[in-house]
Amino acid sequence: MNLRSKNSSKPPSTDTKLPKNTRKKSTKKTGGQNGHVGTTLKPVDEPDKIETIKVDRRSLPKGHHYQEVGFEKRQFFDIDISRIVTEYQAQVLEDENGQRFVAPFPDGVSKSVQYGNTIKAHAVYMSQYQLLPYNRVQEFFAEQLGIPLSEGSIYNFNLSAYHKLADYEALTKLKLTNSPLLHVDETGININGKKHWLHCATNASWTYFFAHKKRGNEATDHAGILTHYKGVLCHDHWKPYYCYTDCLHALCNAHHLRELTRA
Repeated sequence: MNLRSKNSSKPPSTDTKLPKNTRKKSTKKTGGQNGHVGTTLKPVDEPDKIETIKVDRRSLPKGHHYQEVGFEKRQFFDIDISRIVTEYQAQVLEDENGQRFVAPFPDGVSKSVQYGNTIKAHAVYMSQYQLLPYNRVQEFFAEQLGIPLSEGSIYNFNLSAYHKLADYEALTKLKLTNSPLLHVDETGININGKKHWLHCATNASWTYFFAHKKRGNEATDHAGILTHYKGVLCHDHWKPYYCYTDCLHALCNAHHLRELTRA
């Protein structure tokens, strides 16, 4: 039988011959539809900068008396992409015996030149959330900010963030383990040219992703969530999930619709 992502649990990446699009052309006008929540730029109560524009009284009709009655306001939103270099100068004192005393630098300022926390956080955000390659992150910092970054530095920033998120990871797993409803799934990914599986456990508020070489229970046991789960587990009828018997099982309707399409 011709199994595809539209009529089975197969991922879209395995589709070879894509079927023709059977979707009918919509009669709705383009753009946001009624009820759609859009994104609108709104004025702020406290702007960062105020520039007052005075009326050129020389351009006004002569022979009248004018008094100020207020201002008409318009706000102009923009961004300032700039590098900020802070130099700490620790005072050095010396007594009559030649003994020197140096004022202590702030915590974290340990080298003659180093990257600040905002640079580190922004590099991690771009590479891990926006999924930009390291060389693209390098280009941004070099071309837009005049800050040189090596791939090793970006890697170290990510590694530092990984270790600092250990407590958050533990909290996420605890919240999901105690959730009354849990959705789980897995999909194939490529790590350094080798096939791995990205496993996901999620509810309305928390999401946990983890990569593993295996797809089955060896991986899900290693994550440590389903082994203690006692709520309702929603999945795609994949057999390894049924090995967890302390919970109730619910099946995903998206997969029901795919199987009905095939039938």
